[in-house]
Amino acid sequence: MQHIVNAQGLNMPKLGLGTWPMLGEECTRAVEQALALGYRHIDTAAAYDNEDAVGQALANSPTPREQIHVTTKVWWDQLHPDAMRHSMDRSLKALRSEYVDLFMLHWPTTDWDLPRTLDTLVSFKEQGLARNIGVANFPLPLLRKVIAELGTPLSAIQVEYHVLLGQNALLDYARQHDMALTAYTPLARNKVSQIPAIQQIAAKHGVLPTQVALKWLLDQPNVAAIPKASSESNQLANLAALDVRLDDEDRALIASLSKRERQVSPDFAPVWDAFDE
Repeated sequence: MQHIVNAQGLNMPKLGLGTWPMLGEECTRAVEQALALGYRHIDTAAAYDNEDAVGQALANSPTPREQIHVTTKVWWDQLHPDAMRHSMDRSLKALRSEYVDLFMLHWPTTDWDLPRTLDTLVSFKEQGLARNIGVANFPLPLLRKVIAELGTPLSAIQVEYHVLLGQNALLDYARQHDMALTAYTPLARNKVSQIPAIQQIAAKHGVLPTQVALKWLLDQPNVAAIPKASSESNQLANLAALDVRLDDEDRALIASLSKRERQVSPDFAPVWDAFDE
């Protein structure tokens, strides 16, 4: 199996390293370590306040920059064109890079001129500052507006997605439009380890519950996952999830779980779609 998502020129490893909420030296060490272990996909954001730490790790690593997929994002209160440009400039400086592989709008907002925001996002791609562009935390109606009505050439969407939260409609739409879907909080803040059905599948295969939950995501076409992991043991365990073999019985058991347990919904979040079983 090829562990890459190819979508509209995006060439993104399915398994990445999430860096929130790591800061400073802890973040630099974790990213350097992940790259040494074979990770080639690092996810950060301006709002995480750790782009400089990620940039330090990229500079320290012997792995060539062009072999590493880096995603970063602009915060929801910086979506006017000038503010977006300043955010991009700060991100590139912190990351010590002339470009990012994927630049995303981190959250939608209501106080914006959406077409101008999207035009600015597209301009980053046209200028080579971002190899690909995308959005995060957009519910399906808004994503549909961005793609179908405004024709924005997005390569990816990033949303919360795990065995306890369904995203079928959004994923179907992403696939129809040749987009990747990156799953954040893929272990449901480690609640997956306490789910009897996941424990049962893990025992059957002699693996960890977290590996079962990750492989369920990674087996899906167009889906990537970015679990946060700072220790070497957790980073290695997540990498080993790629080798887990789930069967139809396992997938049916996971499908039977409730898919309504959202973990991330701050007060500025959009109105989420009806829960998608």
